Amino acid sequence: MRNRIIIVTAAASGLFGLSALPAAAAPGGAAPATARAGQVCTNVQLSGALPAPPAGLAVQQEVTIGADCKPRLGAVRLVPATGARAVPRAAAAGAATRQVKSWSEMYDCCNIRMTGLSTTSTWNTEGNRITTAATEARQEWNREPWNAGWSLKSSSKTADCLTDCTVSRNEAHAEFSYKGIFDTTGDWYANKHHSYVDLKADGTASCRFDVELKHSFVGWNLQRGCA
Repeated sequence: MRNRIIIVTAAASGLFGLSALPAAAAPGGAAPATARAGQVCTNVQLSGALPAPPAGLAVQQEVTIGADCKPRLGAVRLVPATGARAVPRAAAAGAATRQVKSWSEMYDCCNIRMTGLSTTSTWNTEGNRITTAATEARQEWNREPWNAGWSLKSSSKTADCLTDCTVSRNEAHAEFSYKGIFDTTGDWYANKHHSYVDLKADGTASCRFDVELKHSFVGWNLQRGCA
């Protein structure tokens, strides 16, 4: 089935590759039929950090939910940005303007992207200070063709300092809910993405990620990166 990620509202087909049949509503908060058919993991948290690489490169990592519902950390890979994500730089390394991007995307066992949160941060430096800083956040989620599927429940972003800083700490948060063919109650699935980007006056940066999954399955995987 073909799938499409939406930013505000759009239609897509499919979501999980777990069953060809719709899930019936489960009484009393029990697992939906598709969940009972597979190995369910409850309250999984996937956390980690990545350094921002030099201009033109991206650092990325895959985290998979193992058979014991524990995260399995893949190798941290340094790749050309054009091979993962093309990340435009406001200026070359050593200049006064820098840019860094982060992304956190949750995929099901069939590699269909369910939910995601990405950020773009730009900051200017002069001497040993950050003169200005700004971060934009983007949320993504997968929909089903009958106005169902994943939905954005809430989102926010904050920064502790945007002018005259030695470090600017930026946060972005997004919470997603699901109601569709795999759970008609809307109570079973919930994904929360938290991204933290620290911008420094020396032109370096770091990315941290936390993802909370209310219910998930073995084989779901997180794709996270910093570039």
